[in-house]
Amino acid sequence: MNESIGELFSDELTREIKARFHYVDHDFDGNLRLFFDNAGGSFRLKTAVERLASVDAVPDCTERVHKAARHLQAILVEGTEDFRLILNANEGAVFASLTASGAMFDMVRAVAENIPGTNIVTSSLEHPSSLDAVSYYAQRLKKELRVAKSNPDTGGIDVEEIVGLIDADTCFLSVMYASNISGAKIDVKSIIRRAREVKPDLYIIVDAVQHAPHGVIDLEETPVDAINIAPYKFFGSRGSGMSWLSDRAARLPHHKLNGKRADVWDLGSSAPAQFAVVTSIVDYVCWVGSHFTDATDRRVVFVEGMRRIELHERALLSRMLDGTRDTPGLRQIPGVTVLLDHPDVTKRDLIVATTFDNLSPADAVREYEKRGVIVYERVASSLYSKRMLESFGIDGAIRVSPLHCNSPADIDQFLTITAAIAEHLTQS
Repeated sequence: MNESIGELFSDELTREIKARFHYVDHDFDGNLRLFFDNAGGSFRLKTAVERLASVDAVPDCTERVHKAARHLQAILVEGTEDFRLILNANEGAVFASLTASGAMFDMVRAVAENIPGTNIVTSSLEHPSSLDAVSYYAQRLKKELRVAKSNPDTGGIDVEEIVGLIDADTCFLSVMYASNISGAKIDVKSIIRRAREVKPDLYIIVDAVQHAPHGVIDLEETPVDAINIAPYKFFGSRGSGMSWLSDRAARLPHHKLNGKRADVWDLGSSAPAQFAVVTSIVDYVCWVGSHFTDATDRRVVFVEGMRRIELHERALLSRMLDGTRDTPGLRQIPGVTVLLDHPDVTKRDLIVATTFDNLSPADAVREYEKRGVIVYERVASSLYSKRMLESFGIDGAIRVSPLHCNSPADIDQFLTITAAIAEHLTQS
């Protein structure tokens, strides 16, 4: 195995994987299409959708003692433990919220309002849910906001750029796991280690929404104080964000019912169905992992599943960039530019930013849609894109984001369509 370029699933396993998701090859009307916008939406596991509906249909209150209530309580416990398994987090507190963005604001508020410090450090590539939360509380609490600049050559954030902004008076650091425009993975492990060399008790908050479906997260190796994911981007369903806080962060003053323990963050009754979705996600990844290991420990099998997903996606990314003998990759198609390109695909999740020479990103997205391909334009007029694009010094990009349930044939089809659009532009 050459891990530097990844390893594809077998054709048989790819067929089985596709069969476990909704709408991989067709839209909801039955039309053939390539859905390459998984950084915005994401393919849904059939089991997750089914479990969401079946558990949510149960009318019983979880705070009762009869059989159905105990059944729902067991689902909550199992889902909580499975979320801990995803993160490899044995301690701390887990809570569900309506969205991952809402949870981020809550976690930032608790740390910003209660931990001393004259400055807060973050990066220019953060999602608005984290950077806007940090900006709001920095302004409200009169703390200096220090924003690490991006690296246009790598599409990410250099470790030194972030660590250089941290000092003994830093209240906390907020950083994301991977860019949702370039796909660049941030070296969170090194950032955490180096940051705590500067300030050993530094609070660290991590946005893992974009990265969670693409690689292993291990809080034993990357000890942070708060982290969130969005199940709908992790093969699950919309309607919840899942977050974890360290013991010390969980006990900071926060909105809660007075009768609850100091480390409880749930307000009202959590929805068991959303926790059932988390278990469905873990079950699926373990199913993938079981094809490659005989281990019985659930975390070990899950990690192997995520590792194999990452390797398959890396192989898809390599194919998209460099093509095959018969199909030129994005790097070889005349009239197409890969933005924020980096030769080492191990430092990338499966996201590519491109442009056509003579076509705006928005118009390119429409051209792709005419040909049965769904991608997304990242443009400076969008509140979700402006700051990141400006940090890279670019006006806009076409974001292409397949998922591991896509096949090499899907990538080849996309490349063929891209080449056809580029050729049409040269002839018109």
